[in-house]
Amino acid sequence: MVFSKTTPILRIFDEAKAKEFYIDFLDFKVDWEHRFEAGFPLYMQVSKTACTLHLSEHHGDCCPGSAMRIEAADLDALQAELLAKGYGNSRPEIQAMPWGTRDLSVTDPFGNRLTFTSAISTH
Repeated sequence: MVFSKTTPILRIFDEAKAKEFYIDFLDFKVDWEHRFEAGFPLYMQVSKTACTLHLSEHHGDCCPGSAMRIEAADLDALQAELLAKGYGNSRPEIQAMPWGTRDLSVTDPFGNRLTFTSAISTH
């Protein structure tokens, strides 16, 4: 059996807040949006480089308050970029974790936590 890429689904409640966080703050781009009809809940795909996420206003798709880990190459550059944007009360810090990674966590307006992580260099 062979598995391939995973696409997490995150629960959102407000399209404008979701786009402000994922597009304006994290610099993801909207790949596509879907509604079954006008006025129905939004389901959309956003991506940045190799990371793809699905964001859903549909109550049955997933639970709010999810957590995920996303591998990232340059946490220092990401942190500087995010701090420069001055998004709300978000001041993400990089933490050295006891299992050998450096982690930077942000929480979206819906309680979902995204932890960007990279291995600690031993050089």
